[in-house]
Amino acid sequence: MAKLGVNIDHVATLREARRGVAPDPVTAARICEKAGCDSIVCHLREDRRHIKDSDVITLRRIVKTRLNLEMSVAKDIVEFARRIGPDQATLVPEKRREITTEGGLDVVKNARRVKAAVSALSKRGIDVSLFINPAKTQIDASVDAGAKIVELHTGEYANAKPQTGQRRELERLRRAAEYALGLGLEVNAGHGLDYKNVKAVAGIDGINELNIGHSIITRAVFVGLDRAVGEMKGLIR
Repeated sequence: MAKLGVNIDHVATLREARRGVAPDPVTAARICEKAGCDSIVCHLREDRRHIKDSDVITLRRIVKTRLNLEMSVAKDIVEFARRIGPDQATLVPEKRREITTEGGLDVVKNARRVKAAVSALSKRGIDVSLFINPAKTQIDASVDAGAKIVELHTGEYANAKPQTGQRRELERLRRAAEYALGLGLEVNAGHGLDYKNVKAVAGIDGINELNIGHSIITRAVFVGLDRAVGEMKGLIR
């Protein structure tokens, strides 16, 4: 059964809408863990639009499952991660004007910078994952960069038309997972997964963990965070 990592970024997004202190992403992390999630995910963006350095420092102290820090390969962010020591660092692409992460990290194009970041983080005992599109070229480049984990970008699947388009993208994810597993990589997946489309991805053989944020936080507005996490966990089962 796939594990569930809950991304709490958008709890911080709500907080920053008023530049206040509530809702607190640290409190959200505690609720998510109590509800049965397997890891807490947060993205420390270079523009600090939601999660702040202080959030990550506190999360590192209180998270009892695993702390997965999403991050760019920018030198200052890599150094921050090395100091804080999350259980896992997931390297993602980042553009200042994007609403959310747009596609996977191009490891082929950015091979030198990615390899340097993977090496720097790994030397501090941090597990490193690369968030990539489900393509063999990106998987091969991830291996060359020294990564032990890949997270397959599921955005194309999530945005595809029901049935025909989703079936095609699901098969693409399945083939990519099989290929990556054959190379000895741990395989996670995420982006755009929700309560309607998650079951098919959770059913792909070998998927270790699904990382989901926006749909859980939006569901929580209506039913509460503990129930929202529990419902997603149930669907993954």
